[in-house]
Amino acid sequence: MTQESTAVPPPHVAERTTGDLKRAAVSGWLGTAMEFMDFQLYSLAAAIVFNEIFFPEVDPAVGLIAAMGTYGVGYVARLVGAIYFGRMGDRIGRKRVLFITIALMGASTTLIGVLPTYAQIGLAAPALLVALRLVQGFGAGAEIAGATTMLAEYAPAPRRGIIASLVSLGTNTGTLAATGLWALLLAVLTEEQLLSWGWRLPFLFSFVLMIFAIWVRRHLKESPVFENRADVTADGVALSRAELEQAAADAHETSVLEAALKQRKGKAFFIALGLRFGQAGNSGLIQTFLVGYLATTLLLDRSVATSAILYSSVVGFATVPIVGALGDRFGRRPVYMALTAVSAVLAFPLINLIQQGSTVALTVSMILLHNLAVLGLFSLESVTMAELFGARTRFTQLALAKEIGGILATAIGPVVAAALTAATGSWWPIAAMLVVYSLITLVSAYVSPEVRGRDLVRLEDAA
Repeated sequence: MTQESTAVPPPHVAERTTGDLKRAAVSGWLGTAMEFMDFQLYSLAAAIVFNEIFFPEVDPAVGLIAAMGTYGVGYVARLVGAIYFGRMGDRIGRKRVLFITIALMGASTTLIGVLPTYAQIGLAAPALLVALRLVQGFGAGAEIAGATTMLAEYAPAPRRGIIASLVSLGTNTGTLAATGLWALLLAVLTEEQLLSWGWRLPFLFSFVLMIFAIWVRRHLKESPVFENRADVTADGVALSRAELEQAAADAHETSVLEAALKQRKGKAFFIALGLRFGQAGNSGLIQTFLVGYLATTLLLDRSVATSAILYSSVVGFATVPIVGALGDRFGRRPVYMALTAVSAVLAFPLINLIQQGSTVALTVSMILLHNLAVLGLFSLESVTMAELFGARTRFTQLALAKEIGGILATAIGPVVAAALTAATGSWWPIAAMLVVYSLITLVSAYVSPEVRGRDLVRLEDAA
């Protein structure tokens, strides 16, 4: 495509310094940490205090269900946010969207901390809680996808895996911070203090992080890949479908615009969905269902399982960058297949060790499963999905794959596991489901093209 043959001016070559890359890395890590901290703060509050604060006039069991229901509505909003902000990010740029999402997440979380209670305004209190939860989920639906996209597009190709894995570290940071805050409150406050004012403190604390995150993103430059795209005009806005077709028709030779228009969409998305399905499914089983199973079925102290997950999250600070570096060295496909194969092979023996009740064996087994089948796969997922999709629809497709895969696998998996373990009276369905989820990702990685080092400016998908 020549300058005279198209309506699209040839883009300048965007250059970024090491300082720009550092700011992008801090922005991605901080945004993901905020997302997971906000959601963990909310989930713990829903389980610990919200039934008494916002639903005190109903049976305690019903109040807990209602409180957890307000937690669940956020996942519906996440999908809507993924669609809305994903398209916006592909059209007007990554930076502007990430500025909006972090503001929505931070503002809604902070406002939860100043909500009046049921005792003060009646039914309006839980209604406001649900409204803020919807806003929080709406912003979060595109946050991790946008942060992943931005950091992958910033990173130099030879080190893209390890740099993009920093987004995954944000999940550990946010989860540990939220859990630590609630643990501190439970340790130092009486129940009366916690219910009257103490529960507000973690939500109000998020305001400080929001201000810092907004400041970081205000000084962040746009993705160099977005600026260099062939379909982005001089004013920094991507061409619409009709404008893209006209620009391609005006070209006197086959162009990158025509290639992007002619490619049939779908294969790359379903590969990404399979990669996401295994990681999210394993996460739901190990981090959610297994914790409850050990406490309610095996009658172990709940702190045993939660402590194992906390220890595993700390180990994950080493696992995540190591897996990212291995992906840079050997490629995404072989590392994906190795992790999922090992996870499938170890599922039965490790779950067997966990259910036997020994604290040491349980802790070591959960650390191995969590790091192999969840955190390791999440590290690869951060960069592989970005490389699978073309620049024109990367943000949208990545956000949808993450949210749809997460909702299906994480929502359905624990319910199915609960039904199967109750019906069989045994632990083996948990291991069997881990094998199935891992094999889904193994097959997806097998049919995927190798995308390590792919030119992310290309408009078409890798498959």
